[in-house]
Amino acid sequence: MKNSFKIRRGVLKFFMWLIIICVIGFIIFLGLRISGKNRLYRKSENKRPDLNVAMADWAMEEGNDADADTDVPTESVPLIQIDEDNENWEEGDIRYKGVHYRYNDEMLTFLFLGIDKKGTVKEAKNSLDGGQSDAIFLLALNPKTMEASVIGINRDTMADIDMYSQNGTFLGTVQAQLTLQHGYGDGKEQSCERSVAAVSKLFYNLPIHGYCAINLGAIPKINDAVGGVDLVVLEDITSDNKLIFKEGQQVHLKGENAAKYLRARDCTSFGSAGRRTERQKQYLLAYADTAKKAIKKDVSLLVKLYNTIKKYMVTDVTVDEVSYFSTQVADYKFDKEHIYSVPGETQMGEKFEEFYVDEKGMYELILKVFYDVIED
Repeated sequence: MKNSFKIRRGVLKFFMWLIIICVIGFIIFLGLRISGKNRLYRKSENKRPDLNVAMADWAMEEGNDADADTDVPTESVPLIQIDEDNENWEEGDIRYKGVHYRYNDEMLTFLFLGIDKKGTVKEAKNSLDGGQSDAIFLLALNPKTMEASVIGINRDTMADIDMYSQNGTFLGTVQAQLTLQHGYGDGKEQSCERSVAAVSKLFYNLPIHGYCAINLGAIPKINDAVGGVDLVVLEDITSDNKLIFKEGQQVHLKGENAAKYLRARDCTSFGSAGRRTERQKQYLLAYADTAKKAIKKDVSLLVKLYNTIKKYMVTDVTVDEVSYFSTQVADYKFDKEHIYSVPGETQMGEKFEEFYVDEKGMYELILKVFYDVIED
């Protein structure tokens, strides 16, 4: 069987959209630590995830899963413990597997949505035509450590979705794929705000400080804004039986070629999805490095790119706020160790795939990214 890679025009999967999310995230949001700090933090004032409440049931049920090093009989040690007698204990703190955690109130968290529409943003014809969010990511910025983390959320994650009729009448809340929430709205701010609410609830009411929804057509413009990306091709890639990239070849990706390198996949070859993922991770890290260098040479690049792609996106961030970012982006650390995905498993539903979150894994992910370890 010929090794023919199919260049898909439809849904873009995890790491391809991850590239868009990270790039736009760096371009738009890191500077908000300075420009919009007070406004952003006011959105989440006195708010934090409801981990103690949301996870108490399963934690007590799994009380026999405590640290293996303890001499206390495991069945008597709950995973989550309240330690209010501790003088260093604050409301909302958590002791999990013997470790004291506290929510980092300085975190800035932003929701990014990859919308499966290639054209520029237009208002939906009705409340059912807002467009599905085929990529869903959280960008988490930690000003204390100057680290940026990205959390990918499976589009088919089963979550509480608010449904509306064609004319916008609220019909109720149901368990359905998270990707559907953006479709119930105007395709612009209303759709984004409803998606923010659904994702926040999925993460146990995690504060979310801003959003950005991006249409498919922005990809070549994002790539070319930094002059293209250099990398060494990881595997042979063909389209219509024509070799377009050769393994080991040094290439400079521009325009649609960048999209082809990221989207190509031989659906008949075992493990092709994993190999594509490796190419996408490779590109992401190469782009991040290229973008930092380009910004150092031209601090106005951020505003220029913002103006170029703004017709493809919906965001609650202004161009004035973006301009503050220029001197900050290079100081944040971002590497493959800071790329996460919500844990869980995919099952086949009656008609479509359904992704079910591993609640314990989600809990531990939130602690790792959004909480500080407190020394008693």
